[in-house]
Amino acid sequence: MAERRRYTIKQLPPELRPRERLLSEGPAALSTAELLGLVFGHGTREKTAVELAEEVISEAGGLFGLYNVSVHDLVGVNGVGEAKACLVLASVELGKRIGRVRDPGRPTVASPQDVDNLLRGRIATQDRENFVVVLLNQKNEVLESPTVSVGTLSASLVHPREVFKPAVRASAASVILAHNHPSGDTEPSAEDREVTRRISEAAEILGIEVLDHVILGRGYFSMKQGGLI
Repeated sequence: MAERRRYTIKQLPPELRPRERLLSEGPAALSTAELLGLVFGHGTREKTAVELAEEVISEAGGLFGLYNVSVHDLVGVNGVGEAKACLVLASVELGKRIGRVRDPGRPTVASPQDVDNLLRGRIATQDRENFVVVLLNQKNEVLESPTVSVGTLSASLVHPREVFKPAVRASAASVILAHNHPSGDTEPSAEDREVTRRISEAAEILGIEVLDHVILGRGYFSMKQGGLI
């Protein structure tokens, strides 16, 4: 049997190289091993940086195992010296510190009024329905609030995949749906109720909670407060 040819990362096509993929698709497109491989920068004569990263993660018992890994644990992996061990520990420590920091510029949503304050100036007076998904972390801090659909003069057509694509990408713990009624009347339509039902069903499958659906117009209407969620 012929020996399988082994490629280094530099010999791979550009679209398969971690660094090029990160630049073109963003860091979320990379596997954990690819991300750690980029931290390493290079591997050994026997292993690529990604292969070495895979071994480190495996020896740690998975990604979470890196949380409490020591220099002694890391240098026990063939190909990992003190320099690479320091890179791993520094990266893990940065992750811990980021997780403990609260962004002072990140608003918190605790009520429909907070949603109104957040979005009124942006969508309340638009002449077409703008459907926004407010992405929240576990502390109900706003991660992002992308507009996922712009509809006609009287209707907004939105699919659950448009709502949850940014939610999954941002690792949101929960979401609040919001859209405007160009007429100013905030009474939810039959379509509003149906869209809310479909999105809530999809959310259960994904494990992302839909906290409310707020309609903005001359005032605002909360489906949660109205007993519709």
